[in-house]
Amino acid sequence: MEDRAGDLTATWYQIRVRGHLDERRIQRFEDMTATLLEEGETLLTGPVVDQAALHGILSSIRDMGITLVEVCCVDPQRR
Repeated sequence: MEDRAGDLTATWYQIRVRGHLDERRIQRFEDMTATLLEEGETLLTGPVVDQAALHGILSSIRDMGITLVEVCCVDPQRR
């Protein structure tokens, strides 16, 4: 599976957070696509190259005071 950056080893994740993120916050997650959900949550979807990068994303969410709801690995073909 190849992601947007051409990296064959990246794992795709969906990260669900509470609240609708504004554009300024969404831009912090460069390679992720943000979807604002009707139930008042934001779904971030995209490739993450390794566990260190995943922990970096999760740390950013924590540092911004955003409530993490769910983290899931996904098949990029079934997004």
